[in-house]
Amino acid sequence: MKPIIAPSILSADFAYLAKDLEMLNRSEADWVHIDVMDGVFVPNISFGFPVLKYVAKISKKPLDVHLMIVQPERFIHEVKALGAHTMNVHFEACPHLHRVVQQIREAGMQPAVTLNPATPVAMLKDIIQDVYMVLLMSVNPGFGGQKFIEHTVEKVRELRALIDSTGSKALIEVDGGVNLETGARLIAAGADALVAGSAVFAAPDPEGMIHSLKEL
Repeated sequence: MKPIIAPSILSADFAYLAKDLEMLNRSEADWVHIDVMDGVFVPNISFGFPVLKYVAKISKKPLDVHLMIVQPERFIHEVKALGAHTMNVHFEACPHLHRVVQQIREAGMQPAVTLNPATPVAMLKDIIQDVYMVLLMSVNPGFGGQKFIEHTVEKVRELRALIDSTGSKALIEVDGGVNLETGARLIAAGADALVAGSAVFAAPDPEGMIHSLKEL
């Protein structure tokens, strides 16, 4: 199967956001990845629900909403109201992760859990059969355009082994420093979905780059 490609609009040109979203609608992108940052859990602020409502109105692709925030469970209904396909919360931000995962599913969305680079895959052992997807951060969250953390490739292998050994159906998504070179290695290691920001939106031909990532 071809990988799922989820361009991150964090790297889009916000002066021409509608244009970039229309490009994604035309492209082979599978999802639109949305990074919500609060300046508390991560050292940056991105955008809030007024912008996301605009994105949801224009986008024809499923929304992959990644909440890099404290207490993400407070916004389950707001994310659902966007028509989001996936609601992604950080393991590190949810002391009662199982409850949050269940609340996301009960709201009618697919629950996903993100691990920061320093959080071991083994921490997911007791939740891996309950989630639709695991997102591995291959940079420290908070800013786009960072250098890929090489250990992530081995981490994908570890996560694939955990999924296979437990009978989980969880997808593996990777976000941070993804390009054609790192993307190829991540797919070979067992990743199912790639989040690409700068690699897509800084490319001379963004639609062509999405096509190339899709063919990995």
